[in-house]
Amino acid sequence: MISLEVPQKFQQLVDQAQLAAAEFFRPHSRKYDQAEHTYPKELDMLAAVLDGLAASGGGAGAGGVRREEGADKDTGNRNGSNLRLLLGTIEMCWGDVGLLLSMPRQGLGNAAIASVANNEQIKRYQGKWAAMAITEPDTGSDSGAIRTTAVPDGDHYVLNGEKIFVTSGERADCVVVWATVDRALGKAAIKSFVVDRNTPGFELVRLEHKLGIRASDTAHFRLDNVRVHKDNLLGSPDINTDQGFAGVMQTFDNTRPLVAAMAVGVARAALEETRRLLEDAGVAIDYDRPANTQHAAVAIFLQLEADWEAAYLLSLQAAWLADNRKPNSLQASMAKAKAGRAGSDITLRCVELTGALGYSENSLLEKWARDAKILDIFEGTQQIQQLIVARRLLGKSSAELK
Repeated sequence: MISLEVPQKFQQLVDQAQLAAAEFFRPHSRKYDQAEHTYPKELDMLAAVLDGLAASGGGAGAGGVRREEGADKDTGNRNGSNLRLLLGTIEMCWGDVGLLLSMPRQGLGNAAIASVANNEQIKRYQGKWAAMAITEPDTGSDSGAIRTTAVPDGDHYVLNGEKIFVTSGERADCVVVWATVDRALGKAAIKSFVVDRNTPGFELVRLEHKLGIRASDTAHFRLDNVRVHKDNLLGSPDINTDQGFAGVMQTFDNTRPLVAAMAVGVARAALEETRRLLEDAGVAIDYDRPANTQHAAVAIFLQLEADWEAAYLLSLQAAWLADNRKPNSLQASMAKAKAGRAGSDITLRCVELTGALGYSENSLLEKWARDAKILDIFEGTQQIQQLIVARRLLGKSSAELK
């Protein structure tokens, strides 16, 4: 049975991540929001510390984890790498989402590599910073409609296409590119390839100017006859039409709970700051009294806290299932849908509750509201997550429920 308490063995991790968020992220949050596309050099030292923690089994960043090997249904509960990483991500995003996404060697591409790479690939890309390139100009939220092609050519694949909204694309050492090896076979033919940034034909078109997470660079790439060795293909090269999109979707089962954790972290930051500002204004929150007998702002705040807790618990569940080698696709999408929407709603309502203080740059509340919006969009939009959840609950295929 899942426990709702932070496991004792992870408490030191949580404390360390909270300290890093408070001492490194918060003090530089506004600076790099205003200096978009400027690399936060202060992160280099913190990244080195996190690399050391990861090597000792206590990493706290947003890098990749593998599902625990050797877990058995009959051996009891296991609190492992997925839960550890999720808890660390929540704390770090309490500090700043954009700066976490700017952390060297902690990209979503690292999570993709950890999810489906073989042991040789894991070793080869250890210590590399990997971005992930899924979205294309004409595909929107439908990852299954990817048009970037990967054509076999001897010991290589030749990739052609365009990728947009690649987080940390300019700064990363390599990019996990999703491409189809046969358009006629649909989603089953979509594979992911690790492409080194200096590969000929892999062109950075531009960096995007964004509403939020400005500390993180977001790149647009063009692939023009990019040759990638077959050993850089993640997972099996075989096309299994019975399995469909499931092989690639395993990446999302690991990364969606992490994005949910980011939303949970920034929403908690907004709630804590709003509580402080309300109390400074003489608006006290009393948990022993019904909400409708208290100040209207208190009633709204209590509703937001309840919404936050639901998102938090769903995120824990998705990570716990992964650690215990149980299917978690449904729970990963539920966590992403709930946390993504709750994070955006909570941060915006906190701006409203605090009035001019929340809307101005005197507080980070307005920044958190901008940052939170992307967490309801990337790694699958709110609408896509709800569609996936509906299909799972109703037992419908993608062809039956669109």
